[in-house]
Amino acid sequence: MNFPDVLRDGRLNLRGSCSVCRVCDGTVCSGEVPGMGGKGTGSSFKANVLSLNKYKVNMRTIHDVKDPDTSIHLFGKTLDIPVFAAPVSGTTLNMGGKFTEEEYISWVIKGCLDGGIYPMVGDTAVDSFLIKNLEALKKFDGQGIAIIKPWENKNVIEKIRKAEKAGAFAVGMDIDACGLITLALHGKPVMPKTVEEIKEIVDSTNLPFILKGIMTVDEAKLAVETGADAIVVSNHGGRVLDHTPGVADVLPAIAKAVKGKITILADGGIRNGIDVIKMIALGADAVLIGRPFVMTSFGGQDEGVKIYLDRLKSDIKSAMVLTGCKSIEDIDDRVLYKG
Repeated sequence: MNFPDVLRDGRLNLRGSCSVCRVCDGTVCSGEVPGMGGKGTGSSFKANVLSLNKYKVNMRTIHDVKDPDTSIHLFGKTLDIPVFAAPVSGTTLNMGGKFTEEEYISWVIKGCLDGGIYPMVGDTAVDSFLIKNLEALKKFDGQGIAIIKPWENKNVIEKIRKAEKAGAFAVGMDIDACGLITLALHGKPVMPKTVEEIKEIVDSTNLPFILKGIMTVDEAKLAVETGADAIVVSNHGGRVLDHTPGVADVLPAIAKAVKGKITILADGGIRNGIDVIKMIALGADAVLIGRPFVMTSFGGQDEGVKIYLDRLKSDIKSAMVLTGCKSIEDIDDRVLYKG
């Protein structure tokens, strides 16, 4: 099996819910929510890709970087590359329904672990999906992170307890899901949170806590106040609010404001190793990738995920050689072309 085979089979198995476009930029799937597209005009999804594409990198070849170290250490774990699989769930609602949630998430988890990174598992309008995701995670000794929707605090904390029992090594909440249309269609009570409400959730667990869905400097500073261990700069893949800027547009200012005070993850439009390098250079400590893991798991199961991760790892290593970076810590804005 090779990468083109994986994408071809993914297109077939996603049954029209995702076209597995040559360039995954949100154009073909604009407005397809439920589905894999961006909300409304698809502007926010497109902005994630466009904002990354506008950055170019400086090629440097007079140096001694021959075998760069692509690994990082986060949340007590070592990752071969600075990438997590983003929490994407909802096989029935969003992914064509050919495979079960258990099949999909098991492929993602195994493929990620075989590829030297860790998965995040998600929560949906279908209550049983988180349970199934956590059951799958437990089968792999809890080697992953659980991200929970912003339900009432009592329900969030109950779900954190389930994640703890499954052995997850970190938990979080994608607070931007308070506007997710698939939840609204099911009458699910998701909501924004105050700093005090988030503090209650953070204080309910001893696990590292990740707050996903930060897009402004002021909210990044508020996230630090909550005691969260990490934020994810993310517009939820463009699926909750039309006409937001792209993640790469807002990341530098957020990093300038809170770098060193909280771990910064970034999620949005990342498809290849150069995209990863750009996000790190813009201020992220690591990144989340979403849709490509859906495409590759549907196209090649856990082997498809591993094939994609091997490509990412090769891309990242090559880019580090050609930009003169010995380690992930060496990647900064010097890598970016400022014309």
